[in-house]
Amino acid sequence: MQFNGVIAFAQALLQGEGITAFAMDVHMSILEGGIGAFPRRLLVHERDHFLASKIMLDNKIPLGQ
Repeated sequence: MQFNGVIAFAQALLQGEGITAFAMDVHMSILEGGIGAFPRRLLVHERDHFLASKIMLDNKIPLGQ
């Protein structure tokens, strides 16, 4: 799965569980030429971190920590 697709999939999973996630660095591909040098990130509120991490791991989405 392409990385941007993973971000969209992860956001949809989290939204389905009532967790708001904010995608960071989504416009960096314009500056880097689309080579993937800058990783994209999803941010969640601290109170949602444990559940969000579990959802990601249950769906085999790497956390990238």
